[in-house]
Amino acid sequence: MLAVDQGTSGTKALVVCPERGVIGAGAVEVRPRFLPGGLVEVDPAELLSSVVDAGRRALADAGEPVAAVGLANQGETVLAWDPDSGEPLTDALVWQDRRAASICDELARHAEELRSLTGLPLDPYFAAPKMAWIRRHLTRRGVVTTSDAWLVHRLTGAYVTDAATAGRTQLLDLDDVAWSPRALEIYGLTEEGLPRVVDAAGPVGTTTAFGPELPLTGLLVDQQAALLAQHVTEPGSAKCTYGTGAFLLAQTGARPRRGGSGLVSCVAWRLDGKSSYCLDGQVYTAASAVRWLTGLGVIGGAEDIDPVGGAVPDTGGVTFVPALAGLAAPWWRGDLRGSLTGLGLDTAPGHLVRALCEGIAAQVASLADAVAADLGEPLTSLRVDGGLTRSALLMQTQADLLQLPVEVSALPDVTALGAAAVARIGLDPTLAIADAAPAWVPAAVYEPRIDADRAAERLADFRSAVTALLERTPS
Repeated sequence: MLAVDQGTSGTKALVVCPERGVIGAGAVEVRPRFLPGGLVEVDPAELLSSVVDAGRRALADAGEPVAAVGLANQGETVLAWDPDSGEPLTDALVWQDRRAASICDELARHAEELRSLTGLPLDPYFAAPKMAWIRRHLTRRGVVTTSDAWLVHRLTGAYVTDAATAGRTQLLDLDDVAWSPRALEIYGLTEEGLPRVVDAAGPVGTTTAFGPELPLTGLLVDQQAALLAQHVTEPGSAKCTYGTGAFLLAQTGARPRRGGSGLVSCVAWRLDGKSSYCLDGQVYTAASAVRWLTGLGVIGGAEDIDPVGGAVPDTGGVTFVPALAGLAAPWWRGDLRGSLTGLGLDTAPGHLVRALCEGIAAQVASLADAVAADLGEPLTSLRVDGGLTRSALLMQTQADLLQLPVEVSALPDVTALGAAAVARIGLDPTLAIADAAPAWVPAAVYEPRIDADRAAERLADFRSAVTALLERTPS
């Protein structure tokens, strides 16, 4: 399979063989524009060219033919485009973009109804507020969709989106897994010609973008693709991906779980017409916070996290709430900004790095607590992937604060493996997930090195800093 993961800061492509594993790889950087006021946008042409170029590089690296293509996507990134020509009519508003906050403010009275219908809280992170904002402020022409529908159309001519990606819009009925007339009415999008909602696996169309004509047989939103690739298929199991943000998903089975702890309830995937569901929690800034520290000159890049952070024994009393793009689940306060407290003349770069690691890990621990509350039982372990899992300091900090084993994927970027798995099932519907995805074998397991009382103290310090932020900026 040729598996393409179109992400926020880059596109990765793998050629995956069922017997030999990854036999080819390619990657192309994507450069979103971070603008004042919480605006984040990207040129759609850059997204498309990154998909094509990364895929071609992976095929060249493998030097072997492939049977089909699978595509994973960012989820909540949206744009308007002309369905006749395929040309974009706007830039793509990236999932981190906050400009649709005014739409959410207007619709606040519908927040609980929308959550009940779609499983999602009212927040500009999701696609529908951005879609409505584009319609009000940029253009009424063409169609307005998540980025996957545009990419698939440019590759194959089809006009579809998979059920899990559709579930990231706040326009999908969570129980029926179909577009909700009521949600469309609330957002003023009733007249939109939305893409057809399809299973994650199955023939969509064919493409010659990568050279030879190939069928596109797998579509899945990025975090759910990582969930599938890590074999998190049974209720109560969970994974966290540490990329631009950090995303914790816990499987809930064949029925959605609408909890009260601030997590998102959404479709994990739909295969053969049958939906699986998950609970989802987000940390908006993880690797993007590392890039922020890099831009300040504190470190030279993510590769410096361990050597710089390892130069000091602890945070030196520094607490970092890395809400550089707001706080997501379970607080849902995108208007908040981060805080650094406890600074002194003796504060060194290592203290800042450790405080950042602790801030990311503490937010993930809060998400794990919310999962436990909604499921009625604690998690027993956490499977993790993403570029930041290369940091032993961050992973050890995560195990310490969770008081759970943290199992690190042997391949840091597993989203493409999930796309490959659904593409395989799309070619052979008799395959089970366990047979379509590579066996889960962790490259490392981090066990807690501190006791529960010390972990609770460190989490309490972080949560006190969050409380101070919440009190300083009332909603």
